[in-house]
Amino acid sequence: MRFGFMDHLPCAEWQSEVQRYHDILAQIELGDTLGFDTAWLAEIHFYPNVSRLASPLTVLAAAAQRTQRIRLGTAVTLLPLHNPLKVAEEAATVDILTGGRLELGVGRGAAPSFFAAYNVPVEEGRERFEEALDVIRQAWTNERLSYQGKYSRVQDLPVVPRPIQKPHPPIRIAANSPETYTIAGRLGLPIFATPLIAGSMDKLREYIGTYRDSLPAGIKQDVAVAFTVHVSASQAQARRECEASLMHFFSFLEQRRPDIQALPESYQSLQKAVDRLKGITYEELGDLGAVLGDPEHCAERVQALQREFQTNEFICYFNQGGLVEHAAVRRSMELFAQEVMPRCR
Repeated sequence: MRFGFMDHLPCAEWQSEVQRYHDILAQIELGDTLGFDTAWLAEIHFYPNVSRLASPLTVLAAAAQRTQRIRLGTAVTLLPLHNPLKVAEEAATVDILTGGRLELGVGRGAAPSFFAAYNVPVEEGRERFEEALDVIRQAWTNERLSYQGKYSRVQDLPVVPRPIQKPHPPIRIAANSPETYTIAGRLGLPIFATPLIAGSMDKLREYIGTYRDSLPAGIKQDVAVAFTVHVSASQAQARRECEASLMHFFSFLEQRRPDIQALPESYQSLQKAVDRLKGITYEELGDLGAVLGDPEHCAERVQALQREFQTNEFICYFNQGGLVEHAAVRRSMELFAQEVMPRCR
């Protein structure tokens, strides 16, 4: 099993935006040293408390200069908001700068405010996502691109630069609805998943099963699941260090509730998931797969989650909410890498 970690760089009003960027770059550098397989950065717009990370590919290019081995990925690039040719060009550039270590995670997005600001009808999100994904894959696997779609029409274009990895960097789809699990399976592509978006462990299990059932014959599953993680010397210390940050994260969902409730019917599963998380307490986080406590407890939790979901990659959400002190995040990463990962590989 691979191990990664993710962040979307939340930034409270009293925090320094510049310092938050320095922190995440330092954490990626540390992850490289500790032996994590991947680092994932999200793309989120126009919610300053929730995220200051509007351009993850740019940050990954910077992280590439500070790391040697760790693979660097987007979780995710919001394809409907962007020209797919531009995504293909920029992602290929980052693949070159990372020496062939880019992983391109893609999704359609789940906020009408994103779509409105980018002047894209939210109702077109799924169509634009599927077409953009097709354009990018063809741009990376053909010397010259000709494409006549609903939103992209080009003729005989040499799309450069070319990525180092062949046939192209790995592409992973964020599966945030039952339909997306089916799409990813049909395409034979790896997926991201999380009980936070599924809304419960039972729903996550059901959706991953749908993905597996949709895979073409002979294609093996590749499932990466993100869980809340904080490792410390004891259960009590872990709670002291991360509870406020975790509750801060769930306050983000309340801030975004009107935006999410305004989504079209195709996002109904996400709307229900957010409703189920309203008023969640620290004690209830275990029901969503949270891994919180001392190394012994955390190793047992990771092993149990791996058995339950048969994941190929376990993604740690180390600073969910963004309020855990940088030093505490580093200690948590170190304890996880040194005392949890070796027992769970």
